[in-house]
Amino acid sequence: MDVLGIDACGKQGWVGIGLRDGAYTGSLVDVRLDVLIERAGGVAAIAVDMPLGLVEKGWRAADLKARALLGVRRSSVFLVAPRSAWLESDYVAAGDRCHEITGRRLSRQAWALAPKLLEARACWLADERIHEVHPEVCFRELAGGVPSAYPKKSWRGQNVRRRLLAAAGLVLPDELGEADRVPVDDVLDAAAAAWSAHRIALGIAGRIPAAPEVDVDVEGRVIEIRY
Repeated sequence: MDVLGIDACGKQGWVGIGLRDGAYTGSLVDVRLDVLIERAGGVAAIAVDMPLGLVEKGWRAADLKARALLGVRRSSVFLVAPRSAWLESDYVAAGDRCHEITGRRLSRQAWALAPKLLEARACWLADERIHEVHPEVCFRELAGGVPSAYPKKSWRGQNVRRRLLAAAGLVLPDELGEADRVPVDDVLDAAAAAWSAHRIALGIAGRIPAAPEVDVDVEGRVIEIRY
């Protein structure tokens, strides 16, 4: 069974880690998400580290629940503004719209995700194999429900995460091919997403929240973080 985990990686676009029956098979890097997914072929499940479903009002329940679960890593989960904020042309207008709807402004870090969020959302709306994940939620599950004490960009944090993946059967080789030029934390996040994609394909993945909201645009598409 082939699956794919994907993370955004700055100007390089997107990095994908492929698995077969839970074991590493290779990496892909592409500036366009739809092209990367096409290159992966007929995988059974695709997990993307990016908010995908949007609500009309308020904050997404998935993000609020994930922040509550992650403790010291809670700041890694951005609160995702309602859909109308993402349709604005600049940060100030988006912040004003978000404040009007939620009572709080959209963070600059969250707004920086806008181009890739909208790109990933378009793919998600067109392909039911695609699921939203959050790496820190994945690593928490890999660690037996304990959030990492060390940030993912730190030396110890990266080694802890790589060991957790290896203990689950996902051994990342020293040479990755296309992903050799991608920052380590992005590779690890894509691998955690791939681990979740394998669990999704097997039908054993968890979900946050237990009772998901429904996307504002597409009836039947739920807003949830899988792991």
